[in-house]
Amino acid sequence: MNRPMDPHSLVQAASPTGTTEGYMPGFGNDFETEALPGALPQGMNSPQKCNYGLYGEQLSGTAFTANPPERTWTYRIRPSVKHSARYEKIDLPHWKSAPNVDPDVISLGQYRWDPVPYTDEKQTWLTGMRTMTTAGDVNTQVGMASHVYLITASMVDEYFYSADSELLVVPQEGRLRFATELGIIDLEPKEIAILPRGLVYRVEVLEGPARGFVCENYGQKFELPARGPIGANAMANPRDFKAPVAAFEDRETPSTLTIKWCGQFHQTKIAQSPLDVVAWHGNYAPYKYDLRTYCPVGAILFDHPDPSIFTVLTAPSGVPGTANIDFVLFRDRWMVAENTFRPPWYHKNIMSELMGNIHGQYDAKPQGFVPGGMSLHNMMLPHGPDKTAFEGASNSNLGPEKLENTMSFMFETRFPQHLTAFAAQEAPLQDDYIDCWSDIEKKFDGTPGTK
Repeated sequence: MNRPMDPHSLVQAASPTGTTEGYMPGFGNDFETEALPGALPQGMNSPQKCNYGLYGEQLSGTAFTANPPERTWTYRIRPSVKHSARYEKIDLPHWKSAPNVDPDVISLGQYRWDPVPYTDEKQTWLTGMRTMTTAGDVNTQVGMASHVYLITASMVDEYFYSADSELLVVPQEGRLRFATELGIIDLEPKEIAILPRGLVYRVEVLEGPARGFVCENYGQKFELPARGPIGANAMANPRDFKAPVAAFEDRETPSTLTIKWCGQFHQTKIAQSPLDVVAWHGNYAPYKYDLRTYCPVGAILFDHPDPSIFTVLTAPSGVPGTANIDFVLFRDRWMVAENTFRPPWYHKNIMSELMGNIHGQYDAKPQGFVPGGMSLHNMMLPHGPDKTAFEGASNSNLGPEKLENTMSFMFETRFPQHLTAFAAQEAPLQDDYIDCWSDIEKKFDGTPGTK
């Protein structure tokens, strides 16, 4: 059922000195890489004739006048227009885009889901995507969607790109290979990948079945957050993001290319693999990042800081300090604050918070929030620890404590997140989640000094 990539079908560049095998380090760097010697022009972008009979072509991730512009020059066997023919609209019924407000679905509420189960049907990256929430508007390029993917089969002579969005991929189980125009990314749980808008790729199963989460970002691309007073170090360090080295296929075989454009899916038939970039240079590229290299910072005397302290990546909006999306990570860390309620406190938030559990147990919800599960606390709806977590944190010995065996994340956006019909009616919704706060007791008795 799963066809692993033929190791002889791609020609890959040798790893540059100082890199891990097949990758180049640095977030936002200007990279250059070639799979054949001399394929990359030097000192200019568009020579009259490229070596090896290649075609020069630019992929732009921003407007030409953006500061700085994000673009990559590619040198390929065929220009992309040869990988594009007449398009036919197709239906991927479980992959939704904003605005997607279903009148029969109530999005106002606190929700939690068990892991979405696999089905007996063969599922690829395209057919196995299940949209849980949407926010904003894909047509005006603001907001996001959150998805769960369920993959049991590799894409065979199938390729895809999204003109709508960049995709942040968070595996929970199984291993995937993203064979992209710019090189190969292998991905496993506790790692993430960032796939830029407009990048063509094929997804293959290395170990399956595979399940994970996707944040589809309609807005400005993800960047590293400004550290401010934290300074130059800690959190996610740029050197730990890895871009792939050049790899190409020169393969004549009937293929399909699917494009997501303004929330709709279109397919075209082509006669060859579109992964034919022999060399490239630029700063618009896919990445992988190992979440185990994230260095958390936090309170070392008292109080629990805002969860924004754990931001890995942020996609800015037009409002300074208010993100289109924040990707926040809760991983192993020490808790040392004195005279402090250490878990996240009760709160209402202008931001809408969708959480997923990658591994282990989350400290504010020790029961019911299992690996592969998700929860949604929409904007201005109260949430916080359940009674077990509250009582435990209120009465625990406040010596230094290390949270271990834990890795959860949050897709947080300034927009309300609307549930899809799948999330409300088909996904394994925990109907009793709202009851996790029902046994919280009134402790007030009017006596000064009561604790």
